[in-house]
Amino acid sequence: AAAAKQPVFKRMIKALGDVFVPILPAIVASGLMMGLVEALGKAMPAFAGSDWYGILDLFANTAFTFLPILIAVSAARVFGGNIFLGAVIGMIMIHPNLINAWSVASMDAADIPVWHLFGFSIRQVGYQGHVIPVIIAVWIMCKLENWLHKHVPEMIDLFVTPLCTVLITGFLTIGPVFSTAETYVLEFASWIITVGHGIGAMIMGAIYPLTVVCGIHHMYNVIEAGMLASDGLNIWMPIASAANFAQGAACLAVGLKARNYKTKSISIPSALSAALGITEPAIFGVNLRFMKPLVCGMAGGAVGALLGSIFHIGATSYGV
Repeated sequence: AAAAKQPVFKRMIKALGDVFVPILPAIVASGLMMGLVEALGKAMPAFAGSDWYGILDLFANTAFTFLPILIAVSAARVFGGNIFLGAVIGMIMIHPNLINAWSVASMDAADIPVWHLFGFSIRQVGYQGHVIPVIIAVWIMCKLENWLHKHVPEMIDLFVTPLCTVLITGFLTIGPVFSTAETYVLEFASWIITVGHGIGAMIMGAIYPLTVVCGIHHMYNVIEAGMLASDGLNIWMPIASAANFAQGAACLAVGLKARNYKTKSISIPSALSAALGITEPAIFGVNLRFMKPLVCGMAGGAVGALLGSIFHIGATSYGV
């Protein structure tokens, strides 16, 4: 009842927290494991080619590979829908017939297959690693499902409501809205980091965590590939790294200062995961829930990215 009286923005943040708190153990465990495995692979090239690396990497990335399903089930529970219909929507978004979203950045645009539906060209790309699109899709699904339950005669409700719910939500989800939004964000990011005197880098260092929240940060590999191909220097990685480490530092500060044991137990492992390049546990588990750490981390990321730009720091390859 108290939450219902809060401003819309605070209710949205609370809903995000309600969706993510139950799945935190899964993403914290996967985030820590993924960071450690990747760090060991970089430090010991022989290990990166071993069977141990292969199986540990499989264990580590499973929660992130199927993250939309975890989010969809939790979101359906929060928004009052059928959790199994929610799971179906999550599965649609990462169906094997769609190109894995993590692989898109390394492909030429002409090689990505498209569907031509309703006058739109829709790329056949999955939503691996996405967050906000999944939550929006499941929210739409729950509203539609509940409306249909009220208006469809009970005799045919059992097959009409699930069928219409999945069909309509599926078309909206895989349709042009989310993919078009991603394209605009990517073009904006490519343009702004070239804005003079480090101002663009500073802006991207600040807002990078917000694109992690939206789940579109993996598309930035396209920017990196272009930079490495043109002049051999990847100036995007210092921007992203500054933003990541700043969020991890803000999360660690919460862990050190918090009196609540549960908050501490989430914050410190999440900060370690962020230090290894996987920030989702820190952002979703701690910083976004308390908001002030997210803002402080954004400020730190902006300063770090600005310094990186001023000193012309760049990487000669991919990877944190």
